[in-house]
Order: sequence, then C-alpha cells, then structure tokens
Amino acid sequence: MELEQISQDGAETLEGAAGVAKKVFVKTYGCQMNVYDSQRMSDALAADGYVATSEIEEADLVLLNTCHIREKAAEKVYSELGRIRELKAERARNGSEMLIGVAGCVAQAEGREIIRRSPAVDLVIGPQTYHRLPEALKKVRGGEKVVETEYALEDKFDHLPQPRRAEIIGRGVTAFLTVQEGCDKFCTFCVVPYTRGSEVSRPVAQIVAEAERLAAAGVREVTLLGQNVNAWHGEGPDGSEWGLGRLLLRLAEIPGIARLRYTTSHPRDMDDELIEAHRGLPSLMPYLHLPVQAGSDRILKAMNRKHTAADYLRLIERIRAARPDIAMSGDFIVGFPGETDADFEDTMEIVRAVNYAQAFSFKYSPRPGTPGAEMKDHVAEEVKDERLQRLQALLNEQQNAFLGSLVGQTIETLIEKPGRQAGQIVGRSPWLQPVILDEGAGGIGEIIQVRITKTGHASLFAERV
Repeated sequence: MELEQISQDGAETLEGAAGVAKKVFVKTYGCQMNVYDSQRMSDALAADGYVATSEIEEADLVLLNTCHIREKAAEKVYSELGRIRELKAERARNGSEMLIGVAGCVAQAEGREIIRRSPAVDLVIGPQTYHRLPEALKKVRGGEKVVETEYALEDKFDHLPQPRRAEIIGRGVTAFLTVQEGCDKFCTFCVVPYTRGSEVSRPVAQIVAEAERLAAAGVREVTLLGQNVNAWHGEGPDGSEWGLGRLLLRLAEIPGIARLRYTTSHPRDMDDELIEAHRGLPSLMPYLHLPVQAGSDRILKAMNRKHTAADYLRLIERIRAARPDIAMSGDFIVGFPGETDADFEDTMEIVRAVNYAQAFSFKYSPRPGTPGAEMKDHVAEEVKDERLQRLQALLNEQQNAFLGSLVGQTIETLIEKPGRQAGQIVGRSPWLQPVILDEGAGGIGEIIQVRITKTGHASLFAERV
C-alpha cells in the first residue's frame, strides 16, 4: 500500500549545542515499514538534539525516507531533491544551514549515485543502518559527504534509543512494530531482497519489550510488520525458535493491547499454528493481507512465487474455516512479461473465487536489477491499462459489496483520532475500514459498540449503541 507521510511527532523540545533546538523534517514514502522506520529514525535524532517539524522551510535537517517498489521511484526522489536544493540555497544566503539526507530503499539501491546526481545531498543511509544516524550526522557537520549503505553487522534494534513516552502518546493509540526484515523469496518482479537484504527475525524478548512500552503509553492496537512477516521465526526466551502464531499469543497477554494485526504475508509461510491463532485469538483482527499477485500458474512460475492458484485457494479455504468472518486483502500485478489474455482471465477468476474485501493492483513495471526486467515478451502499455481497469472495476465492486454488507450490523470500533470534519471522530473497524462517528460517541482509545448506518468511499458511518 502506498503511503506518504510527514513526521509530526510530538517530541519534547531539546536544545542543541548553541542552545537552540535543531529541527528535522521527515518525509516518508512507501509502505507501513517505512513509517515505522521514520519513527525510529526520529527517535535516534531526538537523542541527538532534534525535534520534529512539519514545516520544511524551518528544518535544519530534511530527511527523505524513500521506497523503491513503484515505477520511477528514484526519479521522483531526484525531483524532490531539486526542490529541496533551492530551499537549502536560500537558507545559505540567509546565513543558516540545511542538511539533506536520503534514507530507505532508494538510498540502498542508488548509494553514492545520489550524491553524484544531487550534490546538495549530505547523507545517504540505508534501511539497515539508520541507527547510525547521529554518528553519520556528526561526520556531515565535520564537512564529509556520508554514504552508509553497507549492511550492519550489529543489530540496529539493539542500538536505537527508545522513544520517550510523550512521543509514543503523540503517535496515537495504534502503532506499527517491525518484527522481521528482508526477504529470501526472490520474486522476479521485486527489489526487496536487494534493498532490504535477507530475512532476519527479531527475538521474542526484544519484540515483547517494545510492545510493553507501547501499551504503557496507551497504545491499544499493534500491527506487526515485515517484508514477509509470517516468515518470522524468532528466538524465544528459552532459546527455542518461535513462529508468528506463538508470538501473537504472547503479545495478546500484554495488558492494554486489545487488537493485533500483521502484514505483509506470503502464502508459503502461512503455517498451521498461525491459522489456529486466527481461530482462537479474539484480539487478532479478522483481516488478512495475503498477496497472490496473479491467477495464472504459468505467470506465478515466471514470478518465482512457488505456489499455484490452487494452492492459494486451498489456503484461503483453511483460513476461512478457522475464522469465517475474516476479510481478505491482496496484491495483484497485471501485464507481467508474457502475460496473455488467458493468463489475465485466470487472475480475474481467482479474484471472483476469493471475493476480496480490499486489494491493491498495479501495472507491472520493470525494476532494474531484477530478473523480470530482463525477460522477453513485455506487455504493451495500452494492454496493461485495459487489463488494470477491468481488474480494478471487479475489485471495487467486491469492496463496495463488502462495505454494504456491514450496513445495519453492530460491530466493535476502536476510536483513533478526531475526524476531518468538525464534530466527528474516526474509529477503525475490525476489518480496517475507517468508521466515522459523532464526536460525543466516545473518547480516543475506547473500543465501543457501533451500528453501521451507511457507507462512504472505502469508509463506514456509524452511531454508538
């Protein structure tokens, strides 16, 4: 899912060496994991004397946390850097300094090329080394151009400062928690193994400690993150290896944590223990993002997915048998090299068979350095466009039908934040949709019973019961 976010964490004011607070503007592109990474970078920078600002013009440090999944991601970063360069020049004319840093997957993929193409950039730092930010910035302030994209030998999570309670509170009653990074699947369309490295799982004790800190600051819902989150196999307290199902059971024991989710999953890693957690763990929400990418076995093989359409459908049956009210979400790529009309119809057929409550669909675009980029028989753009429109029409129809099925039902809703309109608050359904209520319905952090009265665009309207 595409996200773009400006960091506005409510950090306490810290003072730099000159007695004036240093300000950092963080812009986040891409997935939920990048949002989490931006928060942890903000934590590291807070320890170095920086406070967050939502105004780029007043920032002493501008940090772009980038994503390399979508088409022309790097070019978008260079375009943004061109605009920021002008701000930096204006600040210099006024006798003040603005540092520019590029982090995340584009930083990992492009490395020193970023500084070659954009000399105004002072720092390039990959997703495995952002715990070294304060040390890297010290070098920058000493006049160096710093590129930190080597994979760290040390565990970055052991070296990151913990966020202050006030910062966690400022981020709200829901939180992301990365438990697994990297990918060993090597799907032929994907850059993640090259930008995030091989699969690494955090130990149970480290995850539980972080979740307990979140709960102590009022977080009610935690979403576990990983490039292949259900591939997580971490070291347990006794040295044995745990799977994700067992970890979810342990996190459910933490007082205050009322809801658990996880994303993104791979069909090959959906084991019996995890499916049973969906059956027996009330705090595990009935929503699962399980990408299939295509419905054609020939295309799935070309993608190196290592499962068939039939494998995926049998897995969906097992999951729904364990949790009948579960809502399924997925990812789809249309126009992968060699995809024929018949292959695309297989994708449409698997969508009809599963009946998704939500899904994300994209045209295939080559990622440099991936096997897919070197394949023959690339599909014409106009064919991709037509197929994507047909697929999205079907997915939108299914999403609207799911939303419509909730009208008149009484469901639990976690109230998250004030609404965009005066007099409204926004909650979250068990199936992840925003739920819009009158502000008197309850307080932020409450889980209340509501009756769904109507649907909006990908959202629900409700009244308290």
